Amino acid sequence: MAIRMPGKDGLAITKELLAEKLPTRVVFFTEEIEEDQLLEAVRTGVKGIVLKEMDPRLLVQCVRKVHAGEQWIERRAATLSFEKLLRREAGAREIASLLTPRETSILWLVTQGLDNGQIGEKLFISEGTVKVHLHNIYEKLQLNGRRALQSYSREKGLV
Repeated sequence: MAIRMPGKDGLAITKELLAEKLPTRVVFFTEEIEEDQLLEAVRTGVKGIVLKEMDPRLLVQCVRKVHAGEQWIERRAATLSFEKLLRREAGAREIASLLTPRETSILWLVTQGLDNGQIGEKLFISEGTVKVHLHNIYEKLQLNGRRALQSYSREKGLV
């Protein structure tokens, strides 16, 4: 099955198939897979992932392994996902050691693209309070504004 398809995507179809409790094992054969999609696929129960650029013999190997009850994930995709997870975890630990929980919440909302007013509404604080928190975040992280904060968040794997 492919990840991207017209209508429902491969993950949604996989969830439906596996919810029926039929003896089904899913293999994704796809052009590309993003790190978050790979992680979601594994969590959902996909047993094999092969990229179309790989040698066709690997697809046959994958199907045989999955049929035998094993799991097969293309090494390059798995390595990229694992590295992203490690970067995200290290970034989250660093943020937690530098910022207060409220500042961390504001950082996450900034990375989601919310403006100060929207952040204030979500957290039930005034826009002025959001600005004070942002000023403190910029100082603690030695950044000079919202764009720098978003770049920092991407660099740390938080986005």
